[in-house]
Amino acid sequence: MSPSTSSSSPASATRLAGRTMIMSGGSRGIGPAIGIAAAREGANVVLLAKTDKPDPRLPGTIHTAAAEIEAAGGRALAVVGDVREEESVERAVARAVERFGGIDIVVNNASALAPDSSEDLPVKRFDLMTQIQLRGTFLLSTKALPHLRQSDNAHILSLSPPLNLSPQWLGAHPAYTPAKYGMSLLTLGWSAEYADRGVAANCLWPQTYIATAAVQNLLGGEATLEQSRTPEIVADAAIEIVTRPARECTGNTFLDVDVLREGASRTCRRTAGPASSTTTSSSTPHDQPAARAPGRRRRAAADQPSGQAQRARHRDPAPPQRRAGRGSPRTRACARSCSRPRRPPPSAQAPT
Repeated sequence: MSPSTSSSSPASATRLAGRTMIMSGGSRGIGPAIGIAAAREGANVVLLAKTDKPDPRLPGTIHTAAAEIEAAGGRALAVVGDVREEESVERAVARAVERFGGIDIVVNNASALAPDSSEDLPVKRFDLMTQIQLRGTFLLSTKALPHLRQSDNAHILSLSPPLNLSPQWLGAHPAYTPAKYGMSLLTLGWSAEYADRGVAANCLWPQTYIATAAVQNLLGGEATLEQSRTPEIVADAAIEIVTRPARECTGNTFLDVDVLREGASRTCRRTAGPASSTTTSSSTPHDQPAARAPGRRRRAAADQPSGQAQRARHRDPAPPQRRAGRGSPRTRACARSCSRPRRPPPSAQAPT
C-alpha cells in the first residue's frame, strides 16, 4: 500500500482505501468509469492523458474526469501529457509518488483505433496505434514498476484481448489487432518476469461492444451504440481484478463477464456456504463458451425495431434481459451466475 496516503472515502469503501492507481488515458469512456469505480472503493487516481481542452466532437477532458472521480469519493490528480513520451510518463509517475506516497496499480487504458483496411490505412495511423498501445504500455508500466514492487498488493492491468490467431480476427483488423495483442504479450511477460516479486499482471477485455466515443464514431454510429453495454461493466470487472491478492491472480487474459461471474460466485459462497456448481475459467478464449455480461444494457434487443433486434442478437446471442430491480452489478451478476454459458459473439474482440 502507498505508505503515506489516507482516504476520504466512506468507511464502507475499503477495498482500495489508501491505494493509488495510475492510468493512461481516462478522459472519456472506459477510463473514467474505472477511475470512478476505484474512487468509490477509496482509491487515489492519477490520470495521464492529452485531452486538456474540450473537443466539440467528443465529450470529456482529463479535468472533467478528475472532477467526477473526486465527486465519487476518491482523490484525483490530472497530469496532462502523452503516454508515448518518456518525459511525460516519468513526470506522471513522479507526481503520483509525490502526491500520494507510492503506486499500487497501473491501468494501461490508452489506445488508438483505426479499423481501415490495410490498403486504406495511412502509415501515420499505423504508427499511432503501435506507439500508444505498445510503447505507451511499456513506458507506463516499467516506469511504475520500482514503486509497484514496494506495494503489498501490486497490479498491472492492461485493457487488451486474449490472444487468438484465428483468421477471423487477424483479417478483420490486420493493423489494430497486433497492436492490441502486443499489449497482452507485454503484460503476460511481466506476469512471468515478476511472478516471484508480488506484482500481478493481467489483461481485461469486454465480451461485446462497449458504448464509447470510439464505437459511436468509428464502428457503426448510434445503431451500434444502442446495442452496446455501458463502460461500468468493464469498470466493475477491473476493480474485481485489482482487489484480488496479487500472488494468486496473475497471468490471465480475462473477459469481463467471467470476472463478474466469478466475483458473484464468491459472494454467494460467503453468504450461503459452498456452492454446488462451478464457474468457467477466467481466461476463457474466444472460441470457448462464455456467459453473457450481467446487467447494464443501454437498451434490450427486444425494444429495437425488428432489423436492429436481429443485428443485436448477432452481436449478443443471449436472450435479451431487462435489469430486474436495483442493486450493485455484483448482486445482479450473482443472480445470473448460474445461467447457461453461451458462445461469444463475433464482436467479442471488437475494439473499444
